[in-house]
Amino acid sequence: MTDFSGFQSAIVQDRTEWNDRVFSLRVTGAQLNFKAGQFTKLALPDSDGKLVARAYSLVNAPLTTSDVLEFLIITDPDGQLSPQLHQLQKGDSLYVAQSAHGDLVFDTIPKHTKTLWLLSTGTGIGPFLSLLDDISFRPACEKVVLVHGVRKETDLVYRYLINQLVDQYQGRLVYQPIVSRENVSGALNGRVTDLIEQQHLMQHCRADFAPDDSFVMMCGNPQMIKDTTKILLGLGLTKHRSAEPGNIVFERYW
Repeated sequence: MTDFSGFQSAIVQDRTEWNDRVFSLRVTGAQLNFKAGQFTKLALPDSDGKLVARAYSLVNAPLTTSDVLEFLIITDPDGQLSPQLHQLQKGDSLYVAQSAHGDLVFDTIPKHTKTLWLLSTGTGIGPFLSLLDDISFRPACEKVVLVHGVRKETDLVYRYLINQLVDQYQGRLVYQPIVSRENVSGALNGRVTDLIEQQHLMQHCRADFAPDDSFVMMCGNPQMIKDTTKILLGLGLTKHRSAEPGNIVFERYW
């Protein structure tokens, strides 16, 4: 493979088809130092030989004895990269950036946090699975609420891993799926923002967005993040910055 500055070559070890739009790639061969919850860039050369790169969160936690990296991806028919990534099969090559970034990490969570909200839509659940699965730096909050908003039931990915995590957290982790276009057993129906405004999400999860001891991490659709932030600010929460600690931090890639 051609050398590109800032990137390293990798090989697709395995892939999982969740549905016709959502898939996971497990790649190997790239050495990447990252914290659970961070993202890096995947890339492929275009027809002109120029590298097309996009940011994707790592789903797996850091593994000291392995170079395996896993990514959850949705295909955008109009995207410049995701359709090409969707075509990759076991043994195919791609590029992975040499660095990782992002604030959805253990170190960001204030030590006084009692209730940790992890609000995600679509593939935005990826960094939270990484964060929760890191046995070296697991959140010690009294309650962790993992919310995953999707359109259809088939978009509810990694259920086996989530069930394992719920067991491992011994009652501290609540998983709440939200499906907007179907009625699904065990899931709330609607949009994340509406369910917060109507208090349904808090009542169902038996948790509050309290300014004193709640911390909210968000990843997913930019409009969801924008609208939810506005609602949470109205509840008295504040944006979190390193120089000015608060309650809300988020990641958005587009």
